Amino acid sequence: MAIHTRRHTYDRAQPLTPWVYAIARYRLIDSLRRTKASAKDVPIDEHVELFVEDDSGAVESGLDLERLLARLPAKTRRTIQLVKLDGLSTHEAAARSGISPSAVKVSVHRGLRALSLLVKPRNPR
Repeated sequence: MAIHTRRHTYDRAQPLTPWVYAIARYRLIDSLRRTKASAKDVPIDEHVELFVEDDSGAVESGLDLERLLARLPAKTRRTIQLVKLDGLSTHEAAARSGISPSAVKVSVHRGLRALSLLVKPRNPR
């Protein structure tokens, strides 16, 4: 219901998943504040469903990330993939890409900056 009542705040140019998760997070926080509950008040033995993993959020986030990365130049996308997602060092990424380590650093920095501008909320004026 909260998503429905706040649908006017969604910007279609932005990824959907982070917006939905933010609403869910704030609803949970509001609920915990109202009930004055905390994690230490929940008997773990009685709530096995807390341990069930739902990977749909990860899948949706992955799809959102793929769409965003697709909007970057191929070189930039490749360096971000190698360094930030695959966890390679800049020297390892440079060896795989055939460019210098400093070029990898610059490419990753510029790519992350471009991504932040793509997901940054726009100020309506």
